[in-house]
Amino acid sequence: MAAHKKKTMPNWSEVKAKLISYNRAGLIRLVSDLHSLSRDNQAFLHARLGLGTDPLAPYKATISRWIYPDLHRGQAVSVAKAKKAIADYRKAIGLPDGVAELSIFYCERAAQLTTECSFEDEGYFTALVRMFDQALSVVATLDPSVRPTLLQRLDAVRSISGAVGWGVKDAMDELWIEHVWED
Repeated sequence: MAAHKKKTMPNWSEVKAKLISYNRAGLIRLVSDLHSLSRDNQAFLHARLGLGTDPLAPYKATISRWIYPDLHRGQAVSVAKAKKAIADYRKAIGLPDGVAELSIFYCERAAQLTTECSFEDEGYFTALVRMFDQALSVVATLDPSVRPTLLQRLDAVRSISGAVGWGVKDAMDELWIEHVWED
């Protein structure tokens, strides 16, 4: 008896081959169905198509929910889900100024949680420092006219992180010197 091969998930080539047979109305119905399926899909389509007044708003809401949850109501922290919001924005449109804004927002909310709620978690702190590094890297690619305001926000994060301990401020200071400090 021959062994049965397990069917794997269809790949992009197979999906693309099926989509070629769709007419315009069929494609619009498909996108409509995807739009109504989830908020993530809506955020993606709105950002990609330049719809709405603030395409970053749904991504910021997701970051805020997962990086600064309501601990008193038992909401969990999820660094992965907060970082996924930034990755999803990158896939949707990925404009460097938007990535910088979301990265800085993540740092601000994370620093706020650690100082206001005395939240202590080594993995959370490590993720904060990594995001701080990412934010500095992205800001460095932006037009020099917008950098000062963004760097002020990151410097404020660095400043309030002194109350955290765990070497967070020291790590941020090293990154600041590496990315920003000019002799």
